[in-house]
Amino acid sequence: MPDLKLYYLPTCPFSLKVLGFLENNGIVLDLHSTTEPENREYLLEHGGKNQVPCLFIDGEPLYESDAIIAYLTERFL
Repeated sequence: MPDLKLYYLPTCPFSLKVLGFLENNGIVLDLHSTTEPENREYLLEHGGKNQVPCLFIDGEPLYESDAIIAYLTERFL
């Protein structure tokens, strides 16, 4: 199982789309809100941009809510 970490912003509609998908499908991930400065810094340093949502898969960033949902659907459903 890969190491999965989701970086999100609670007020971002695309983040909310992914979070809703997780909740509706009973998928539990390691969540990191970018309202916390250290999470925002990590996202920028390791992902290369301050864009949410971002799913890190074994340290590699995956952006775009639809791409994240497609990955999670293939992995968990």
